[in-house]
Amino acid sequence: MSRGLAIVAGLVAASLAFSGCLYAAIPDTARPTTSKSPDTSGINDDLLPFYGQTLDWTACDDFDCTTVTAPLDWADPAKGEIELALIRSRAEGTSEPLGSLLTNPGGPGSSGVELVRDSVEFAVSDPVRQQYDVIGFDPRGVGESTAVTCLDDAEMDAYLYDIPDSPRGTDAWAAELLARHEAFGAACEANSDGILPYITTENAARDMDLLRAVLGDTELNYLGYSYGTFLGATYAKFFPEKVGRLVLDGAVDPSASMLDVNVTQGIGFESALRAYMASCLDDDECPFRGTVDEAMDDLGTLLATVDRDPIRAADGRMLGADSLMTAIVAALYSQDSWVYLTTALTDVLEGNAEVAFQLADFYNDRQDGKYVGNQTEAFRAYNCMDYPLDSTPEQVAEAQAVLADEAPTIAPYWAVAPDPCEVWPYPPTGVRQPITADGAAPIVVVGTTNDPATPYEWAVSLADQLSSGVLVTRVGEGHTGYNKGNECVDDAVETYLLEGTPPKDGLRCE
Repeated sequence: MSRGLAIVAGLVAASLAFSGCLYAAIPDTARPTTSKSPDTSGINDDLLPFYGQTLDWTACDDFDCTTVTAPLDWADPAKGEIELALIRSRAEGTSEPLGSLLTNPGGPGSSGVELVRDSVEFAVSDPVRQQYDVIGFDPRGVGESTAVTCLDDAEMDAYLYDIPDSPRGTDAWAAELLARHEAFGAACEANSDGILPYITTENAARDMDLLRAVLGDTELNYLGYSYGTFLGATYAKFFPEKVGRLVLDGAVDPSASMLDVNVTQGIGFESALRAYMASCLDDDECPFRGTVDEAMDDLGTLLATVDRDPIRAADGRMLGADSLMTAIVAALYSQDSWVYLTTALTDVLEGNAEVAFQLADFYNDRQDGKYVGNQTEAFRAYNCMDYPLDSTPEQVAEAQAVLADEAPTIAPYWAVAPDPCEVWPYPPTGVRQPITADGAAPIVVVGTTNDPATPYEWAVSLADQLSSGVLVTRVGEGHTGYNKGNECVDDAVETYLLEGTPPKDGLRCE
């Protein structure tokens, strides 16, 4: 979420410890791949060509895939069209499915198609897969849908990993970063075929109603993680009467400004880093000693050392403090990934950057020198259109002071300025305000008490905002709460999705 560090608040980052170990269940290939009739009730004539589409599913590995045509601009459907990519993991049970369950892994910019194709068992538990057709989709601008395109692999390496020539914090350093951001935005504009002004969460939420309809469902059943909670809440704002069973896990506060997001996330990652350090110090393999405060001071010294004297990796890239911070953040999404962080920090202390770059590369969707998705491009496109540029210099200075006080280890590398969206090719169109979704069915909001990417206070805020919000609290570490081995959370979510009975508001799962 941070524009400075480009935090991807998504389930994909949280799955670091499990990626490559999850395999989608094979559906019964004897079942037909046809679709139900689209739901066109109450649709205006200008939208009927979109809402009246019949889906043509084709086999793709062990799943079904298709595309849906959507308006480029929902405010002017005649302006043009885009394509949305869908994948379906068909219900595995023998009874009639409850319908479709749309999923979103977060970001913005993470691929829902990739999530279902590569790790559907991580995204959705077995009882839910038994009774729902689980639908992954790439929102507009993302992945296999009509996508934001900016830089080639070498250019992206330079943008994400090159170390600025000027000293950190100087005017020249800020000017250099802003020039990079401006060149990045210009490349996105040049290579994205005119779609940038329409890559917004509001348009993506309207796309979801189109997907609901062409899948043949009269209500939307949805499981959204991280940024996907903002997408789901925005859907509920526009279509409260179409809300079915919505679960929003790892909530984003729709009323928070980008500056607020930056500060809260920075403090959240500092808290998660301290929790990691406390655990590390109990392990003989930990490269740090002493109290948590002393170990955090030593880590701060290590970051400053790498900032001053970067470490060359085998592929020639230089590991500076920013890339090391990206590696640290990547590992903090899941407590199961802390072991990788210990290895990375031990190696960096010995002058070896390889594991740190592996973590940073995972975070940036980079494999074998190539970027396998466009999450960085889509992330920037959505955030620059969704968040108003309304922070004053005084507010920025205050935010930096708060970070320095409450997140002293992270603060020097958690820039709240310069803001890359200052030089985005288009001005933002989004607003930051509470979402109430009056008239919607119960909406279950799951928050984890020490979630660094979407801090717990955001879940509390979103559940309070929503007229029908129901808060479920997971006490623990890491990003998101459902399908993480907490039986209390899993039972609450599954009972709602499968039976329609929401949990008691305020349920606390130790």
